[in-house]
Amino acid sequence: MAEETSRAAEAARLRIADIVSDSIVDGPGLRLAVFTQGCPHRCPGCHNPQSHDPEGGRWEAVSAIAARFAANPLLSGVTLTGGEPMEQAAACLALLAALPAGTNVWIYTGWTLEEILQSGDEDRIALARACDVLVDGRFVLAERSLALAYRGSRNQRLIDMAATRAAGDIRLWTPPAW
Repeated sequence: MAEETSRAAEAARLRIADIVSDSIVDGPGLRLAVFTQGCPHRCPGCHNPQSHDPEGGRWEAVSAIAARFAANPLLSGVTLTGGEPMEQAAACLALLAALPAGTNVWIYTGWTLEEILQSGDEDRIALARACDVLVDGRFVLAERSLALAYRGSRNQRLIDMAATRAAGDIRLWTPPAW
């Protein structure tokens, strides 16, 4: 099974806008932030408009991204952001499969969890279910606030996916009390 996962990761590629090796703004702790390329939402005021064009950016092997994560023992997790990770859900799933078990995963998406679950797209649904925190909803310029942690506008939710699955309804993530 591990060999099969390794081969799948080697064959998979993501079209990315960029990778930040030491992000502290895309989730808690020090994170590898993978900015996927291509976004159908094109939200006015988006802070990554260069990631909208699905033909922009560059191809990166999933295995190379996983190796980059593995090379830094200080990383506490990985964040898939964009662009729109759900547009490359199968490749994002391959990336998550190539990461060490227990890796903390955050995903930013312009789709709401309800839209993803109702889409019937098995890869998108699996990707949403595979993360620890799903930051969902389009960026809305009129709802923008620089005081918000880990999101750009008030309408966006930080969904604790494990708690949501356990409760059967949406549970929001709250930062740990130190």
